Amino acid sequence: MAAEIVNPRSESESVSAGVSDGVSDGVSDGVSDGVSVGEGATDEPFDPAFALHRGGKMAIQATVPIRDKDDLSLAYTPGVAKVCTAIAENPELVHDYTWKSQVVAVVTDGTAVLGLGDIGPEASLPVMEGKAILFKQFGGVDAVPLALATTDTDEIIDTVVRLAPSFGGVNLEDISAPRCFEIERRLQERLDIPVFHDDQHGTAVVTLAALRNAAKLTGRTLGELRAVISGAGAAGVAIAKFLLEAGIGDVAVADRKGIVSPDRDDLTDVKRELAALTNRAGLSGSLEAALSGADVFIGVSGGTVPEPAIASMAPGAFVFAMANPNPEVHPDIAHQYAAVVATGRSDYPNQINNVLAFPGIFAGALQVRASRITEGMKIAAANALADVVGDELSADYVIPSPFDERVAPAVTSAVAAAARAEGVARR
Repeated sequence: MAAEIVNPRSESESVSAGVSDGVSDGVSDGVSDGVSVGEGATDEPFDPAFALHRGGKMAIQATVPIRDKDDLSLAYTPGVAKVCTAIAENPELVHDYTWKSQVVAVVTDGTAVLGLGDIGPEASLPVMEGKAILFKQFGGVDAVPLALATTDTDEIIDTVVRLAPSFGGVNLEDISAPRCFEIERRLQERLDIPVFHDDQHGTAVVTLAALRNAAKLTGRTLGELRAVISGAGAAGVAIAKFLLEAGIGDVAVADRKGIVSPDRDDLTDVKRELAALTNRAGLSGSLEAALSGADVFIGVSGGTVPEPAIASMAPGAFVFAMANPNPEVHPDIAHQYAAVVATGRSDYPNQINNVLAFPGIFAGALQVRASRITEGMKIAAANALADVVGDELSADYVIPSPFDERVAPAVTSAVAAAARAEGVARR
């Protein structure tokens, strides 16, 4: 079977493809007041989001026909018994004779749904369905949304481990920090399939790709840049570590209480580790103070950064204000001081969108049956994504569109090659 990216609604329920402002790894910023979702509501404003979601956004479709008794005997009993017996004798055959090697579990507990917070598993399901159809649309990867009715770390890990025989990979989604770090780490330790928390690593990969091209555009290297990240949650921590792995000159991370530094006595274990890795300049105090003379601002916090702080950055700075729907710095303000401006929104140039990364990363990993996704595979993905832009590079085009058909094949190929080079590929 395959996860089909259609909604089997009737023609009368169909919605024009033009109702969306573009694919974004996110959800709408709310529902207009007074919109009724019940049957027979004729006096309320039409809301295309509800119309599109009626009945769900995905279905299951068979990949083989069942037309007669011969087909039935091959697809089910008695023919299926031969395949089951073969797999029992040689478990590796499960990759060849089931969909395991091309399907990903999209797992959440609904505690950190982007833009909405802790809304629970049921309310998170539309986002997980959306994630699944993005996997299929942009990477050709089947995905199954799994919203778990627990927030207990051990229970989540045990549940995913028990489900793992059915899947070729696990994409963790919208699980709150700091639990998300432990859940990913412990799952990867127990499983021999890729485990990938997209809120962390997908964001980091696309950010690095855009930053590489911004540096290239302005004649600099990553090693010459000092970055400041607003937000020490899943995305902020992952971006900081990834940029250091890629060779950035320096990066400091700020949370609500200021720069994450070793002299603070209120840090979690994750932030203490972060403090030891980052901030080589020894900065302390506020985010605004750290931005003075900085080359890069990366926002993943949803807060607001005052204009004077942006104005204090180094000449030719980059501002990646990625909070949705309201960037930390409005692009019109950022453009007054920055050479390159990026956001998380589809209605401005340079959208930092996870959908540029995770479909191709998983497609590449599944293609070679990788046991995990390494730092080298993620860096390869970022480099491939940056290279798609090529000679078209400009201040308004440092990252390609999700609809650029070159993206997924480039990322898939690069990730597969990196997996082989790093010894985690099994074919």
